[in-house]
Amino acid sequence: MTTPTFAVTLDDIRAARERIGSAIPRTPLAASENLSKICGNRVYCKLENLTVTGSFKERGALNKLLQLSGEERAAGVIAASAGNHAQGVSYHAQRLGIAATIVMPARAPLIKVTRVKSQGAEVVLHGANYDEAYEKALEIQKERKLTFVHPFNDPAIIAGQGTVGLEILEQLPEVDVIVVPIGGGGLASGIAIAVKSLRPDVLIYGVQAKRIASMDASLAKGELLTLPGARTLAEGIAVRTPGTLTFPIVNEHVDGVVTVDEEEIASSVLLLIEKEKTVVEGAGATPLAALVNDRLPFSGKRVVLVLSGGNIDVNVLARIIERGLVKDGRMVRFTVRIQDVPGTLATLTGLLAELQANILEIYHNRAFSKADLAETEVELTLETKGNDHIEQIVARLRKKGYTVIQEA
Repeated sequence: MTTPTFAVTLDDIRAARERIGSAIPRTPLAASENLSKICGNRVYCKLENLTVTGSFKERGALNKLLQLSGEERAAGVIAASAGNHAQGVSYHAQRLGIAATIVMPARAPLIKVTRVKSQGAEVVLHGANYDEAYEKALEIQKERKLTFVHPFNDPAIIAGQGTVGLEILEQLPEVDVIVVPIGGGGLASGIAIAVKSLRPDVLIYGVQAKRIASMDASLAKGELLTLPGARTLAEGIAVRTPGTLTFPIVNEHVDGVVTVDEEEIASSVLLLIEKEKTVVEGAGATPLAALVNDRLPFSGKRVVLVLSGGNIDVNVLARIIERGLVKDGRMVRFTVRIQDVPGTLATLTGLLAELQANILEIYHNRAFSKADLAETEVELTLETKGNDHIEQIVARLRKKGYTVIQEA
């Protein structure tokens, strides 16, 4: 059987490591006692969310930029991205004095657009999604004769991302399994080449969002597939078509690709905040989502979860936290009917205080209430201690004669 020849070798990754050098310091590999107990493995987190731009993407971007010729540097570069790749390219292009143009979807989050602009890049807003932004970027590239910096389908990008694999082997030589998010496949490919070249016994698993699992579908079919676009919390890996360079590498060197759903991703973002005191974006939480939800076929192993990035929109994060609190029974909302006379609300809130329920919000509903004219409905949002506490509160209120209508 002939050994496949890939676009990137271990030597390329080692050269990338030397090239990017101190500009991208080695990220920590943190052992987690809490996650180890939950998951039944010895769990370590590779904290790529702690890079300057908050993502592994700057590794490949810098490696690519440092290999440009003098003529290419003078002309400038262009990239299409809605987030992490844009920031990696713009940040390091500014450092190196290279003009950068970034094409972003028209609805890209304002915070990300502002950040890329603040790093000196020209931002062009175009299209409803990444694919339309990508097509526009190719048009501009031809018009202006710029160098295109692809987010994953480029040997220099793959080699740069592979430096994560070298670091993991240095930080934890006895690693058994590495779990990595997969979108277009640049990170997984780079890590797989680096690790399998030096430690072929190490298992490598990729994780995708179930809503847009293009690599998983392509591997199952044995050829590149393009999936319809879909919205997902893991926007950093929402890629419709894997790379022509990355697909064969993943097919050869990655031991399996699994998928996780939106609730599992959200719960894992919250779990990392609570247990590890670290903030990751949806894509970065997918390795933990796969491990904690038993998608991976092993236990009792030394497992590295690659937390690929931490650039999560604060509004999305707020929603994840609130929904997580509701799911865990630490926040509840229900409606109580009371007599519409002075003092009855004070009695109700006094009873809730006795039950140690903290009132977060309270709303009187008279005009749209289904109660009779002598009553009013009070909608309450409470901070609680868990589902048992909620049951105790509802039972006590009903025992006191209140009608309690719980949210579905």
